[in-house]
Amino acid sequence: MGRVGLSTERLVRAGAELADEVGFDQVTVSALARQFDVKVASLYSHVKNSQDLKTGIALLALEDLADRGAAALAGRAGKDALVAFANVYRDYAREHPGRYAAARLRLDPAAAAASAGGRHAQMTRAILRGYDLTEPDQTHAVRLLGSVFHGYVSLELAGGFSHSAPDSQESWSRTLDALDALLRNWPAP
Repeated sequence: MGRVGLSTERLVRAGAELADEVGFDQVTVSALARQFDVKVASLYSHVKNSQDLKTGIALLALEDLADRGAAALAGRAGKDALVAFANVYRDYAREHPGRYAAARLRLDPAAAAASAGGRHAQMTRAILRGYDLTEPDQTHAVRLLGSVFHGYVSLELAGGFSHSAPDSQESWSRTLDALDALLRNWPAP
C-alpha cells in the first residue's frame, strides 16, 4: 500500500462519488481507504473521522447546488425563476443522489455558517421578491418551498411515484404551477 496523492479535497470528492454509488450513509473513512488501497490510518491526516468526511461532502454538495442555482436563476424572475430553481434540486438529486442526501446533513453551527446554505436561502428570497411577499410571510414561503422541493424529490427518489399514473414529471409540473399560484395569491394572516 503506497501513497496515492491524498489530500482532504481529493478524499471529499472521492467520498462524494462513493456516496452517489452506494449511498451517503455507507460512506466511511474505512470505505475510502479500501477504495484507495491504503491503510485507514493514512487518511486521518486529511480527515478526522467519518463525520468530518461527511461534513466535507455536505459542504461540497451545498456549494455545487448553490452554483447551479445561481446559474439557473440568472436573468429569470417570477415563475420562470421558481421552476428553474426547483429543477436544479430535482436534477441534482437524480444525478447525484448521495450528494443530495449529504446536502441535507445537519451541520454544526460553525460548518453551517461557513457553508453555501446561506446562498440557498438568499436565492430563494430573491425568487420571492417577484411575488411581493414581506416578512414574516417571506420566511414562511422559504420554508414551504424547501419542504415541497425536498419532500417531492425524496419521495420520487424512493420510488414513491413510480407505481401509478400520471407520471411524476406531470405531477412535478402541476406542483410548480400550484406553488406559483399560491405565491401570487398568498393568504393574509
